[in-house]
Amino acid sequence: FLLLSLSTLILLIADILGYKPKPTLSADNTTLPVGGSVTLTCSVNPSSSSSGWIYFWYRDNILLNFSSSDGQLSVSQEGLYKCKGKRGNPAYYTDASQEVQINKTTSAVVTVQPDWPTLYSGEMITLSCEIQGGDTEWEYEWRTTSSHKPSNQSELRVDSTSPSNTGHYKCRGRSKRAQDHITEWSFPLNLTVSHNKPRPVLTVSPSWLSPGASVTLNCEVEHPSAGWSFYWYKAVPDLSEKSSSYELLPDGSGTAQDSYIIHGQTHTAGYVCRAGRGDPEYHTDHSQPKKDMTYPTVSHMNFLCAILLLYFSPGSF
Repeated sequence: FLLLSLSTLILLIADILGYKPKPTLSADNTTLPVGGSVTLTCSVNPSSSSSGWIYFWYRDNILLNFSSSDGQLSVSQEGLYKCKGKRGNPAYYTDASQEVQINKTTSAVVTVQPDWPTLYSGEMITLSCEIQGGDTEWEYEWRTTSSHKPSNQSELRVDSTSPSNTGHYKCRGRSKRAQDHITEWSFPLNLTVSHNKPRPVLTVSPSWLSPGASVTLNCEVEHPSAGWSFYWYKAVPDLSEKSSSYELLPDGSGTAQDSYIIHGQTHTAGYVCRAGRGDPEYHTDHSQPKKDMTYPTVSHMNFLCAILLLYFSPGSF
């Protein structure tokens, strides 16, 4: 009995009294870094009895196929971990340690809707902080290089954008249930708001046509695939105001196509287009008016020829 070490004696007495030591489990970080790992440390108290132990590890109550004598384990998977110690022959086992939850790093992503290459002053947008995986109850934090002061909500709504909203936006989340569980900052989203209102360019083809032929209008706007709908107008001259008013062409409101065909054109006319997108809809300026030029009819040509012949005939004057 005198040959027993003090640590073994302590364990024997503890076993007789129905007490087993309980290891202490700690982690250098409870959140896994992206592509990395954290280290768990299991130790038996008191320290005087810490020699000779072999440590076994559990994740989600399943024994892992690994043991260590130094009491350390590097893990790269999320889960609920605990450990036990054993030593001697026959083996003496400790109780299980307390459990430690290891969480994977959840990623935050900033998105914008509508997602268009260029925004213009006055358009409405919504920025969202989306956290992928993990806890669904989050507190949000935003950072931006713009002069816009963001809130702590998951969404930032801008009802009327301006160039002051131009900048980089990023976000992260903090779990409401575990304040030390914080996501990484998202990659920054670059937002550009143009001060200039776009003006589409209208082309008419053919530019000269015979009476009764068809004419095709094309409305070209910046970033043609960026959600634009098109509006088509006939320019009606107002002589008293020395200007023109715009009369919407049949079925010319909000077309998805950037072209419009007019059938049976009989006289020269001017046309205008503009584009709109979003909800509520944002509109571009009107294009500059464009005219199609209609060739004179045969009767008109005959009349002109008769006038010319009369004018140049001998003895006309």
